[in-house]
Amino acid sequence: MSQAPPLIVRGVSVALDGRPVLRNVDLDVAAGEFVALLGSNGSGKSTLVRAAVGLVPISAGSIELFGTPLDRFRDRQRLGYVPQRTRAVAGVPATVREVVMSGRLARRRFFGWRTAADIAAVDAAIERVGLADRSRSSVSEMSGGQQQRALIARALASEAELLIMDEPTAGVDHDNQESLAELLGSLVHDGTSVLLVAHELGPLRPLIDRAIVLHDGEIEYSGPCDAIRDEQLMHVHRHGGQPDQPDGFSPNPVGS
Repeated sequence: MSQAPPLIVRGVSVALDGRPVLRNVDLDVAAGEFVALLGSNGSGKSTLVRAAVGLVPISAGSIELFGTPLDRFRDRQRLGYVPQRTRAVAGVPATVREVVMSGRLARRRFFGWRTAADIAAVDAAIERVGLADRSRSSVSEMSGGQQQRALIARALASEAELLIMDEPTAGVDHDNQESLAELLGSLVHDGTSVLLVAHELGPLRPLIDRAIVLHDGEIEYSGPCDAIRDEQLMHVHRHGGQPDQPDGFSPNPVGS
């Protein structure tokens, strides 16, 4: 018996404040697959991943996580969500260790003292993202790249099988993007599935199994990265999946 894919989205539509944001979207992420979700500001990328983790209600369609409908999904430790850094760490006084430890909450049956397993998982996650020497530092005082790594470590601490990441490279310099690519490459090699929102591919390009381009709330392209350039997202036809001429869009590193 085959294992259910980590994520299945079927015919999903979302309206925010009465305005359609997503229209009849289908999306799958297979076990061990790295999928990049691309598109211009306002295309619906962040809304889609937030809907996938239950943060935004859907008006039509269905979402399954590991074969279970989203509204009945309880194995939250299998899912690691990394929100946009600007939303997640603004004004947060917590240390790296405290932020990462919060990723263990989904694995606790009861509220109470942290266990030896919690401490070991947090230590391993912090070490894996290269922040062992900054574990007691305040996240709000760290660089953008370090903050992003702390958020990823929080997801890793839960020992998640599916990582959903919203703009992890936004506002992060090239060296930190390279470090992120190396980290994600090792996770995918170990079997973790990744759905990642981005405006540009950069050092992540070699890792990506499939790229999906959203435009105006609909999927316009799903396929290999070869049809997409970092300098200009290709405007693609809905029919046939072949790229059209560039529409002149220049990636913007902020928002979605």
